[in-house]
Formats: sequence, structure tokens, C-alpha cells
Amino acid sequence: MTPARLMILLVISLILTACASGPAFNREGVNRDLDARTAAAGGVTDTTVIWGGPILDTKPQEETTQLEILAYPLDRSERPQVDRGSTGRFLAVADGYLEPADYAAGRQVTVRGELTDTRQATIGEADYRYPVVTTDTIHLWPRDSGGGSSRPRIHLGIGVGILR
Repeated sequence: MTPARLMILLVISLILTACASGPAFNREGVNRDLDARTAAAGGVTDTTVIWGGPILDTKPQEETTQLEILAYPLDRSERPQVDRGSTGRFLAVADGYLEPADYAAGRQVTVRGELTDTRQATIGEADYRYPVVTTDTIHLWPRDSGGGSSRPRIHLGIGVGILR
């Protein structure tokens, strides 16, 4: 193989790797049309969803951890789009212990799992019905490093940067 061809393959590989962002969720059998508010209102269970948003509360329990999450629409990489309107709240139940310091209020997560139940609780003085997702996959998004869009970006790393 000539050095020119090798260089072209290397560049193509780097570009394709840069485009692959976000977690790999199994999307097979997922109900993409159902949101948290609709699921709670209709008491929907026995369907698989991928939902996400910022964590509101984390409660470790005996054998599981319960996350209260404010749901938002997801982008193509399944990251919550918090600049859009909320689609309700839901509870995500994960097997085992999740560290509350890591899964702290404000951190964003995306979960995949089965809608198994609804639970009645109160928010302030208002009654609220939560859909419950028993998770099979949970992704904790990295803390943002200074805002900006969650849209894909390409950085070629060539040039000189000057910081003040």
C-alpha cells in the first residue's frame, strides 16, 4: 500500500471516529412515540423506552437505586435536549448501588428500560403520578465544560491556539 493511500485511510478513520459520539443504546423494540407525561396519564406499562434528562433526586435503596428525572426530548445521540420543553418526570430504578455524589441533582442521564409501574407521590402540595422505568442501560453524561450546543462538532486539531 502506498504512503498516500495509507494517509487517506488514516484520515478517513479519524473522521469516522470523531463522528461516533454518545452511548450505544439498543434501540430494538423501543417505543419512540411515548413520553413520560403520556405514559403517566395513561398508566402505560410493558413497553421499552429510552428517556433522559437532569437528575432531580437520587435515593439508594436496599438492592436498587431510584433516580427521579425531569424528562426532555433526546437528540440523535440520545442526549437530553434541555433547551426544549420538559416532557414530564419519571422514576428510573437501577439494580445495585449508584453513588449519589456521582448521580447528583443536575447531572444528565439517559436510560433504557421497561415501563413497569406508576407511582403516586407529591411535588410540593400537588399529587403527581410517575411512570417507573426499570433500567437495563443507564448513561451518565459528562459534566458540561462550559455550555454550548450538544450538536456534533468536528475539530481537526491543526493550528495554533492562544488562551488569555
